Amino acid sequence: MIDLLVAGGGPAGLATAIHAALAGLEVVVAEPRATPIDKACGEGLMPPALRGLTALGVTLHGHPLRGIRYLDEARNIAEAPFGSGPGLGVRRTELHHALARRAAELGVLVEPVRVGAVQQHGDHVSAAGLRARYLAAADGLHSPIRRSLGLGLPDDRPARYGLRRHYAVAPWSDHVEVHWSAGSEAYVTPLGPELVGVAVLTGHREPFEQQLARFPQLGRRLPAAAAIGPARGAGALRQRVRRRVAGRVLLVGDAAGYVDALTGEGISVALAGAARLVDCVRAGRPQEYERAWCRATRRYRLLTESLLRLRGRPAVAARIVPVAARHPAAFAAAVRCLG
Repeated sequence: MIDLLVAGGGPAGLATAIHAALAGLEVVVAEPRATPIDKACGEGLMPPALRGLTALGVTLHGHPLRGIRYLDEARNIAEAPFGSGPGLGVRRTELHHALARRAAELGVLVEPVRVGAVQQHGDHVSAAGLRARYLAAADGLHSPIRRSLGLGLPDDRPARYGLRRHYAVAPWSDHVEVHWSAGSEAYVTPLGPELVGVAVLTGHREPFEQQLARFPQLGRRLPAAAAIGPARGAGALRQRVRRRVAGRVLLVGDAAGYVDALTGEGISVALAGAARLVDCVRAGRPQEYERAWCRATRRYRLLTESLLRLRGRPAVAARIVPVAARHPAAFAAAVRCLG
């Protein structure tokens, strides 16, 4: 019987497996899809995420990120550097490859199976033909395991969605640019010498081209001929969770609950949750994970919820970039909260 079965071999699942292997646990990842798995995401690693991945021994190649820049169509600009070193713009596929390489170096076994029904017993769980003392559900934003255990909660607020596309153009900044429109944000992340990623967060369910049309200044920098591959989408983004522990099953990554991608901290939160999960499993105290997860993600949840409330009030949302531009010290303090 293994110590930990991880359901899901995306970044959160592999980070959990790496933490477990480094802690001396026997861990197996269940993932039926081949690596890498590409999904819609902003592809910008904030400084805490980059430090966390480096501490796990994960080697990454990408474009250094020096800070955050807010812009609107009235040409207001607010810009500030990160406070504790650079972040990194990294293709989702490169991040997944790097995590998979590190897991393989540590001897983590990846089984090409999908976790379906989970059966819990007194001292173990059984799923996908495997037996483990604990199961980490890292099966994504719309986690089937979370749903099967009745751990999700409804949310009656307007849904937000994410779309991402790559463009073969040279980055014009070493900052993540956040372009604000009336109901959407477009995040521009430099990824390489001739590559940028553009992610749009919005409440409108429209094709990517129509979403980009809401940002005329940005659109002029992104000729249609420079688009690479299809646009990828994700959502609804917000996922409320009743709790993150059910017996010997613990939720991690997006499966553990998600507020929004607005602050770009998805990987940072996944890494923090993975570390706390492994600590609790190693100590044989899974019931402590809920409190540990809440403590580790409190700042992210408060900051993101606050920005979402502002975004949800049109009159206030229109003032976000102008106020940030007029108060650079306050904006710089907010950026330092991200790293």
